[in-house]
Amino acid sequence: MRLSVKYCGTPWGRVAYASVGAGPALLCDTGWITHLRGQLDLYAFGTFLERLAEQFTVIRYDRPGCGLSDRDQADLSFDDQVAVAIAVADAAGAPRFRLFGASQGGQTTAAIAARHPERVEALVTYGMCANGRDLASAEVRQSVVALVRAHWGMGLKALAGAFVTDPTTEDVAAFARFQQASSSAEVAAHQLEVYYDTDISGLLPLIQAPTAVLHREGDRGTRFELGRDVAARVPGAELIPLPGSSHLFYYGDWEAVLDATVGFLNRAGREAGRGSPRLTDREFEVAGLVTDGLTNQAIASRLAVTPRTVETHVENIRRKLEVSSRAQIAAWVTEQRLRRQP
Repeated sequence: MRLSVKYCGTPWGRVAYASVGAGPALLCDTGWITHLRGQLDLYAFGTFLERLAEQFTVIRYDRPGCGLSDRDQADLSFDDQVAVAIAVADAAGAPRFRLFGASQGGQTTAAIAARHPERVEALVTYGMCANGRDLASAEVRQSVVALVRAHWGMGLKALAGAFVTDPTTEDVAAFARFQQASSSAEVAAHQLEVYYDTDISGLLPLIQAPTAVLHREGDRGTRFELGRDVAARVPGAELIPLPGSSHLFYYGDWEAVLDATVGFLNRAGREAGRGSPRLTDREFEVAGLVTDGLTNQAIASRLAVTPRTVETHVENIRRKLEVSSRAQIAAWVTEQRLRRQP
């Protein structure tokens, strides 16, 4: 697969990102540590991505401290990680997008869906939990972090076994190579600490986008009950149980994960197409100002555009909403705002 890496500037350094495929934008956070190039060779990840890119423009990125991104500012908080993802979407030219988040990335993408409902068309999570403290006891969590800091890149079978089922010697070696290429021990340990200390239970009920929660029934890294808890907290979410016990979505029966992801995202897209009219971000902004009672001249002054440009936006809004008056535009906007209220 040809990889074209670009960079966007953030307060935490330059973030590497890559887009591949064609179709609706799909912003992905594959969890914990990443390497845009190296991950393509890890188990079935590259094949999974190729298949996904047949229907979507898949946007991936390396968090600061990981992969091809800057390595010198890596102590990101959870909110910082969410901000990085949004910065990548902006740089990739994706005002609206669908989301796929796995494990720790599930928390990030769920937070994006909750905090930026106007940008998210659909959400698929895999193998995630709402509260990182539920993953294991405090003693176990501390031991795992200490193990990562002390033995990073040594391919410990105990660590690899938390991600894949009964790893072979080559599986362990591949995981070790990926560890060493993706980040330092300190970055990996810090990322785990952030995950363990993050609780997004309060954000999940705010998600408005169609949501599917994928979870393998025997997941060794995140118990199935934690995925079921996530689905119960997101309004209208679908829980899709999958066979298998590997925590990595691209190991084992990865095709089942792919089929569930693509099937749900495509169905959500079709249903959205039959639902409310889709305005661009600028059109929705203009419609909001119409609702607030501003004239075209006042809107033009507010947005620093010509009155003719505003007139064109208003006409496009009327056409898409199939209405004939500013009052009808205002009624539609008011309804949308009420729907977005928690």
